[in-house]
Amino acid sequence: MDGLIRYLRRHRGARRSLSALSVVLGVVAVGLLAFPLVSDAYENWLQHGLGNELKSPESARRYQEGTLQDGDALTDITIPKLGVSTTVVQGISNTALRAGAGHYPQTPLPCQEGNVAIAGHRTTYGKPFADMDRLGVGDTITLDTPVGSCTYQVSKAPFVTHPRDFTVVANTPGQRTLTLTTCHPKGSARERLIVQATLVNATEAKA
Repeated sequence: MDGLIRYLRRHRGARRSLSALSVVLGVVAVGLLAFPLVSDAYENWLQHGLGNELKSPESARRYQEGTLQDGDALTDITIPKLGVSTTVVQGISNTALRAGAGHYPQTPLPCQEGNVAIAGHRTTYGKPFADMDRLGVGDTITLDTPVGSCTYQVSKAPFVTHPRDFTVVANTPGQRTLTLTTCHPKGSARERLIVQATLVNATEAKA
């Protein structure tokens, strides 16, 4: 340490470089701390618009015709155990998931036969799935779409799998299931936390 101090005293350029590095590191640190707050604010702004969009006749038409585009409002998801109530969009691209949660487009639409799959953030963009690990067998998850609603019941304890394990979102012909996915552990994309549920009730929207 003493040698480093003596070196810096003799070399003005080294001192300037060190000062510049300190500034850069400080800016990076502030950015990392601020990003969750900024992303949450952006998600909140998006959610306000998506809530109105989901209730529109145009949304119901696109839903029925199967012409939903990436980022379109798809369904409200409510998880009483976690105090979660948010609008899910179509798609799981980085842009779509800025809304907080998105529907895997290759899977059935909510309430339909098969395995409906939804991905959600755990630490940013509203973090709707932050506490997904707290869900247990019997807890309920409700999806309210432009054409009806349905309730699923968690069928097994949350479990962890590899991020490229796509079997968890594979179709389930003859069954009506729901799969929620999020990153694990919090703040890392190393693994995926999975919750699976089975349909217990469904109702069509009144004309």
